[in-house]
Amino acid sequence: MSELVFTNLDDVTNHLRNILINGITRARKPTRVVNQVLIFAYNGTGKTRLSMSFKDEGKKEGGRDTLYFNAFTEDLFVWNNDLPNDKERSLLLNKDSQFFIGLDGLDIENKIRPILHQYCDFDFTIDYSNWSVTFNRTIQTETGKIEIPSIKVSRGEENTFIWCFFLAIAQIASDAKEDGDPYFWVKFIYVDDPISSLDDNNAIAIASNLAQLIKKQDRIKFVISSHHSLFFNIMCNELDKSKRYVLNREANSYVLEEIEGDTARFYHVTMLKELKQVALSGDIYLYHFNILRILLEKTAAFHGFKDFADCIKSGEDTNSIAKHLVRLIQAKNHGNYSLFEPEQMTKEDKKSFRKILKSFETHYRFNPELISTPAAETTP
Repeated sequence: MSELVFTNLDDVTNHLRNILINGITRARKPTRVVNQVLIFAYNGTGKTRLSMSFKDEGKKEGGRDTLYFNAFTEDLFVWNNDLPNDKERSLLLNKDSQFFIGLDGLDIENKIRPILHQYCDFDFTIDYSNWSVTFNRTIQTETGKIEIPSIKVSRGEENTFIWCFFLAIAQIASDAKEDGDPYFWVKFIYVDDPISSLDDNNAIAIASNLAQLIKKQDRIKFVISSHHSLFFNIMCNELDKSKRYVLNREANSYVLEEIEGDTARFYHVTMLKELKQVALSGDIYLYHFNILRILLEKTAAFHGFKDFADCIKSGEDTNSIAKHLVRLIQAKNHGNYSLFEPEQMTKEDKKSFRKILKSFETHYRFNPELISTPAAETTP
């Protein structure tokens, strides 16, 4: 896999915009048109910040050109749980956001509904007078069907609704053909991780539906980034002409590794390569425990184990050390640490991290040519 190294995320943005606008120039061959870029990146490497950098770059000329979905989009929806009466629960929309400008009158509800009902069994009503959404569910009883109003949907259902809301707006932008049409200003759609809190079945459905929207579009360019390997692989398989990268974060730079071939089958190799690099350099952050756990879980599933703990072998006689390492991964994986200002591990944590990684490499062999790292002295 070829690598592109950038000093900061703004430089990554400029690269992505350049290939989407101008295509890729190849020696003695026609310029290759690029309409979609797919990026696989672990949590903590800067996916969300990259999407904001991409959006901000489009506003430098005084306008805007990017419709985006990321964690900030989800924050535009806030619950009012009616704490005094515990009855009128609703999801409030941030009416000051440009995301919602001009929606009243576009019949957005009937664009959201057919998408939503592919995943969920509840319905909703949007009240534009107070910019709120109320949810209801119809259930079957012995005497017939009854409607339960003002329900509080689950976190997964809430995230699905917000995604369907976004997808409906993306469809409006996709249908815009000329200046003056709603959302004709959209030249790029950037989607970052639309599948939080969803199971694999819904991840597959969302990936498939998003791919169908993209394949019908020839005016708007797309960037899709995700840490979810199943979602990412489906997008790669559906969008076979897309440009694919793995985004890695190093000490003072960001690296885009181009994925060559028809599928994204090398994401786990890139994952292991990064862990080996940080283990050598000593530049190990707490979020690397999360990456290590993902690698162990994928390996456990492949080898038929019930738990990632089965992939940890201490190399010593007692089970107590292996159990301690499992508890360490679980604790660090669920710690409340910042992904925007990553925290370095302590010396003891680094020692344990290296022990787990070395044990994994010893018992599960990968092609050394794919995961080789430059020779370097280990830094504490």
